[in-house]
Amino acid sequence: MNDEFLAKIKELGVHEYGIIPVEKVPFEHEVREMCAANRCGAYAKTWCCPPGCGTEEECKERCMKYKYVLVFSTKTDLEDSFDFEGMTEAMVRHRAVSKQVRTLFREMFGDDFFALSSEGCGNCEKCTYPDAPCRFPKDMMPSVESHGIMVYKEAAEAGIHYINGANTVTYFSNIFFN
Repeated sequence: MNDEFLAKIKELGVHEYGIIPVEKVPFEHEVREMCAANRCGAYAKTWCCPPGCGTEEECKERCMKYKYVLVFSTKTDLEDSFDFEGMTEAMVRHRAVSKQVRTLFREMFGDDFFALSSEGCGNCEKCTYPDAPCRFPKDMMPSVESHGIMVYKEAAEAGIHYINGANTVTYFSNIFFN
């Protein structure tokens, strides 16, 4: 990771970032249990979420083949804590920033990385899961949680804020790399 890349991701809209060794990533079964409880409504509906993204073991193995993870966030101010429209707009913006960071990473360092974002990839209006393969596997960004990562603990490991104050929403992404 170099200073030029890190400066550019800030220009793209990254709020905070940190780099940690992959061994410090908090993979926890409880996160996948929350997925199975379908709290977000995406369970068994996309290739980016369980069970489409693979078993807990497969997901962890996919991440652990790398040495480091870039953990980054976007932060959006909201009108109030019930500003669901603002939260949705913030998610759309976070996905766009994450895709730009991924593209920049690919341009600067090549294709040997694995990216995760928040709430699934959002590339297609309707996912092909489970009837057909993903239309855009190279552009898919599964959710951080789908891989069993406890985001608030990962943020703490990376030295970045999970909560950024009242009336804000913060979303997280990861890029695993060597």
